[in-house]
Parts: sequence; C-alpha cells; structure tokens
Amino acid sequence: MYWLITKYLVTAAVVVLVSELARRSDRLGGFVGALPLVTILALIWLYAEQQPQQKLANHAYYTFWYVIPTLPMFLVFPALLPRFGFWPTLLACIILTVFCFGLFAFALRRFGIELM
Repeated sequence: MYWLITKYLVTAAVVVLVSELARRSDRLGGFVGALPLVTILALIWLYAEQQPQQKLANHAYYTFWYVIPTLPMFLVFPALLPRFGFWPTLLACIILTVFCFGLFAFALRRFGIELM
C-alpha cells in the first residue's frame, strides 16, 4: 500500500512541477512538459515492480508510436484557443488526436505495425 501511495505522490508531484513551471515560464514549462516524464516514471515503476524486460521494451516501443499522432494537437491548440476558448479548443484537440491516431494506426498496419 505504501508503494502505491508513493507512486501516486511522486507522479502527482511531476504534474504539479510542470504546471508550476509553465505558469512562470512558457518556454521552460513547454520544455519540461515535452520531456517524456510520464514514460520515464512508468518505466521506473514497471522496473521497480520487477516486470519482465520485454514489458518495459514494449512500453517504450508503443509510446514512440502513440506520441506521433498527438503532435498535430500542439500546433492546432494555439491557433484555436483565441477563437473558441479553452474548453471547446481542448475538446476539438482531443477529437483531432483520436482522428489522427485512427489514421496513423490504419497507415502503420500496412507496414505490419499493430497499434490497436
């Protein structure tokens, strides 16, 4: 139980750190937010829980492929935000990301890479 609480606290601290940095500096917040901190933490937690190496390798492999279709959101969000406000822009970006992911998964299937 203590391990689970530790995982939650450390992971939450990383999210708070990124949001606090972003509040103080757009560039620094963006830089730290772009770091694969969640993936690194997930790999650490998996390793600490003695998961097989293949599980860690698969996590890193799929994370790579899942990141690519999220990238358009980071270009669209700043363009839509002044026109539509935060919540509609966020919803549009989520829909865009799901759409891009579907297209990307479909395209990669032709190369033998199964994401779904």
